[in-house]
Amino acid sequence: LNPRPEHNILTAEKMKTWIVLLLWACAHQSVNAVALSRGPVRRKTKEIEGRQDKDLLRRSKRGWMWRQFFLQEEYTGTEHQYIGKLHSDMDKGDGTVMYVLAGDGAGTIFVIDSNSGDLHATRSLDREEKPFYTLRAQVVNKKTGLPLEPETEFTVKLHDINDNEPKFDKEVYTASVPERSHIGTYVTQVTAQDADDEMFGYSAKLSYSISQGHPYFSVEPNTGIIRTALGPSDMDREQREHYQVVIEAKDMAGQKGGLTGTTTVNISLTDVNDNPPRFMQSIYQFSVPEITKVGSSVGRIRAVDADVSRNAEMDYTVVGGDGLDVFDVSTDRNTQEGILSLKKPLDYEKKKSYTLQIQVQNTHPDPRFLSSDAKDMATIRVSVEDVDEPPQFEKISYILEVKEDAAVGTVIGSVSAVDPDIRRSPVKYSIDRHTDVDRVFGVYAGNGSIFLQRPLDREEFAWHNISVIATEFNNPEQTSRVPVYIRVLDVNDNPPMLASFYETFVCENAKAGQKIQTISAVDPDDPVGGHRFLFSLAPESSVRANFSVRDNGDNTAGIFTRRTGFGRMHKSTHLVSVVISDGHYPMQTSTGTLTIRVCTCDRNGNMEMCNAEALTSSAGLSTGALVAILLCILILLLIVVLFAALKRQKKKEPLIISKEDVRDNVVSYNDEGGGEEDTQAFDIGALRHPEVMEESKLRRDILPSESLYPPPPLRRTLVPSRENADVRDFINQRVQENDGNPTAPPYDSLATYAYEGNGSVAESLSSLGSVSSEGEQDYNYLSEWGPRFRKLADMYGGEDSDWDS
Repeated sequence: LNPRPEHNILTAEKMKTWIVLLLWACAHQSVNAVALSRGPVRRKTKEIEGRQDKDLLRRSKRGWMWRQFFLQEEYTGTEHQYIGKLHSDMDKGDGTVMYVLAGDGAGTIFVIDSNSGDLHATRSLDREEKPFYTLRAQVVNKKTGLPLEPETEFTVKLHDINDNEPKFDKEVYTASVPERSHIGTYVTQVTAQDADDEMFGYSAKLSYSISQGHPYFSVEPNTGIIRTALGPSDMDREQREHYQVVIEAKDMAGQKGGLTGTTTVNISLTDVNDNPPRFMQSIYQFSVPEITKVGSSVGRIRAVDADVSRNAEMDYTVVGGDGLDVFDVSTDRNTQEGILSLKKPLDYEKKKSYTLQIQVQNTHPDPRFLSSDAKDMATIRVSVEDVDEPPQFEKISYILEVKEDAAVGTVIGSVSAVDPDIRRSPVKYSIDRHTDVDRVFGVYAGNGSIFLQRPLDREEFAWHNISVIATEFNNPEQTSRVPVYIRVLDVNDNPPMLASFYETFVCENAKAGQKIQTISAVDPDDPVGGHRFLFSLAPESSVRANFSVRDNGDNTAGIFTRRTGFGRMHKSTHLVSVVISDGHYPMQTSTGTLTIRVCTCDRNGNMEMCNAEALTSSAGLSTGALVAILLCILILLLIVVLFAALKRQKKKEPLIISKEDVRDNVVSYNDEGGGEEDTQAFDIGALRHPEVMEESKLRRDILPSESLYPPPPLRRTLVPSRENADVRDFINQRVQENDGNPTAPPYDSLATYAYEGNGSVAESLSSLGSVSSEGEQDYNYLSEWGPRFRKLADMYGGEDSDWDS
């Protein structure tokens, strides 16, 4: 197969000379690989070994072929686009062969006329989607369908046209450049892409230009690099900070008719420190009370800086004025304000106003923009306000000293305070008793002298810390206090004593000059040069011939034997009196006693046996322990005795059984009655007949049953009788008196009348009204009073009663 020459001329006319040469080179390389047919060049034949070999297989020489076809993209015609024609030498034009197409798009995009070999494209193609297609063609016998030649592969390439506009990588770019930059300073770079073929013409050759953003910025046509186009004075962030630049990319190398694409670049000018700070006003005025504490804020001053962030940070400094050592200024890093603070206490009476010179400058200045006006100055005037101040002591604390043997009333020292105000109010002094609970010290209110009120003892308290209060006479609310530390000086008023209770032993076979004990002493005093104790044997000691005391010179002494041999049976205990003196003025001495027991020892001096006291001591039971044991035993005995006595008392029988107790009993009824109109509340006649009351008494704390209530006909009715007439008359008389009493309360009240009545059968029970002879009285009537008086009747009515006996 090979394309016809006339169709190749149509495609070659659309190509450049260099493309034609390239195609011819490709054709030469594939001459020997072509499996299909003869071309327009005549094929030379050669007969092989004569006619007699005509039935043998003959090798035919192949012709040239074009392996590439070219097709223009974006075809807009209505008919199928003609690509070229395929032809094989096997096609004799008799219609016995058929052309078959296979490969990319065969039968859909590309179709071939099976009889003529004409190749067409059925639709418009886009090179940007697929730049070429690979196809295979073959000639087959129309009747048998058998291939007459092997398949031949060829390519259909699409010719590019300028149908794609440039597109930028981003729709919007963001960039920044420092303000005050020089001309040509790099800002950023934009990039666009064109989908057209770069190898064909200028369809993909781009050129950049700026359509918006003049005259501040420019763009390089070939690279898309954006640079500043104006000088430092025109690129000022404080004048304009944000710019919007539109960049255009055009293909065909920017020539007329090329396609364009645009993008937006937002450019911001970053700040540089090109503006110095400036005070908002030249003079500031403040007032401050004189009692303001050191370190307190007096006021704030403010300077402004057109720059931002780090470039707007500033420092304030006091550079002049008469308050350099009194005031200080610092910077609030959050607000960039200057804080004026107090460095020393103020005193209105000494100075009433101050003037300060304040300077402000940037913390991080830029050397490129430094100038003579990079700093700014302002004046601050501070007025001191007068305040009624409390008294002020001359010192912040006082330290006084007094000897511990100072007499009561001795003046130790004094404190002094004055009113700092102009009027100089008098001051009185007192001691805060919370700091001197025992009232050891006193102070004279007029002059502040501190004196003793009680004796001192350095050994008890070496220091006393008190507070003295100063108060103004005219304004007692104005007070101040000062600590006073009083040191009690030592006086040698305590004698030295033995450091502990010494009790040792000496062997019976001890040698003369043998050391048996080392003693030391203590002294609560605190001499300046330290303690120096002297030890000696008491002159009156009776053991001078037996023991001696040797001073070691280091506040200790040794006890030595002065003879050989001691008899335990002769004398088992020796008491050695030692005199101890402190050697200071006035010298203090004391006498301590050392107990030495005589014991039997072995050859090495180890104790073997002592007397009973020594053995008790060696066993670890001291006199105090023995006393404690005896006390415990005594307490236990007392507890046992008390327990036995209580148990014996509980076993005694009472003289009178409770049920037969003849003593008077108080019975409480807790019945107040229903008022004056309630005449049925209580029958006083029941008191005269206790047996009736006992029989008819009902409980009021429970609901009574029917059996407890007697039948109605048997209910007692209060009937006036002759026996209680005198009581009734007495009560009626008292009621009339209360009803007519104008001072009686308007409500019901309880009136108590202590009237016993008259005509009692038993008459008066008082011993004053009894007859002198007890034997003449008859007590038999007591048995008629009921069971409560039965015991009394037995005691007084019987002939053989206890009373008679």
